[in-house]
This record gives sequence, C-alpha cells and structure tokens, in this order.
Amino acid sequence: MSSDCMQGTFVSMNAYTWVETISVCLSLAFLILLMRNNKWCWPFGIVGSALGAFLFVWPAAEVKLYSEAILYSYYVWIGVYGWIQWSGAGSKSDSSSIQTWGWKKHLYFILSGCLLAPSLGYIMSEYFSSNNPYIDAATTVFSFIASYMQAKRVLSSWHFWIVINAVSIWLYYQRGLEVYSLLMVVYFALSIAGLFQWSRLISAQARLRQDVS
Repeated sequence: MSSDCMQGTFVSMNAYTWVETISVCLSLAFLILLMRNNKWCWPFGIVGSALGAFLFVWPAAEVKLYSEAILYSYYVWIGVYGWIQWSGAGSKSDSSSIQTWGWKKHLYFILSGCLLAPSLGYIMSEYFSSNNPYIDAATTVFSFIASYMQAKRVLSSWHFWIVINAVSIWLYYQRGLEVYSLLMVVYFALSIAGLFQWSRLISAQARLRQDVS
C-alpha cells in the first residue's frame, strides 16, 4: 500500500472517530433530556441519529450494519414526529402526558416484531452481505417499535430499550464500534433509570388526580 493511500485511510478513520464521538455525545444528550421528559431531546436525537446512520455505511470502516443504518435513518424521522407530538397542543412536557398500554396492544407489537425480524434478517443476509444479519435485524425491528412507543410517551418503551441496548453492546463491539458499544452500556444503565424516572412521574400524576378529586 502506498504512503498516500495509507495517509488517506488514516485521515478517513480519524474523521470517522470524530463523527462517532460527536454522534455519541448528541445521543447521550438526547437520552438524558428524554428521561427528564423534555421535548428538546428530539433535536439532539435527530442530528445524532443522522450521523449514526452515516457511520454504519462508512466505506473505509467496513462496518456493514445495514439494518442499523436503516434504523438510524428511521430515528431521524421519528425524531421529527416526536418533536411535533411533544410540541403540539395538549402535549406539554409533564407527567400527565406519559401513558401505559394494555397487554393486548403490547402483544400485537411483540408478535409483529417477531414476524418482521427474521424477514429483514434474510433480506440483509442474502442481498446485502450484512454482518450478524438476524441479530442486527431483530434489534432494528424492535427499536422501530420502541422508538414509536417513546414518541407516544409509553412507559413500557423503556423495557424494550433495556433488552435492545443489552444486545447492542455485543453487536457493536464485535464490529469494532468500541465507542458505540460503550454508549450502549451507558444507554443500558440510563434505560433502567429512565424507567424508574417515568414511573415516578406517573405516580405523581396519580397522586395529583386523587388530590383534585
């Protein structure tokens, strides 16, 4: 390999590391604000996710997590949707906007995810030579579901994220995305904290309703 080629590869990977770090910082800001039920989480999430989508298909890095790239592109869209939802009339950032779902609705989304994940994994395996296609597809599909639930402020979205983040720690690490793998460790811990935080907000809402009645 020529010195110019080696230098070009080094510059590319150095830029990759910087983009990855910026994306991680924005994603952390998103999650912390999300835990606090603050609508300003969404602009951070939109930009961080856009950078993340690019990282998963960065040619020089050989990451090739195409399902993850699709997922992070979806995060950009759901970020816009979440911003509109949380900024709209009657969507103030307080505990009254957090909701819970019954088991039938949860079952519908879980079964849908279980059906869609193998199909996406097969497509990524056969046509895109994706790495770990079925695990990648499973985390992708259920992240679609969890993101939608979070935009709707559904408490149990945190349960989904706890499992997804735990699997993603390994998925990212074995593809050489050490910074993102570390981010998933932090996400895993913050998802647990987010579940308790939103649970406290719902409890506060219930007490307020009792006092009013």
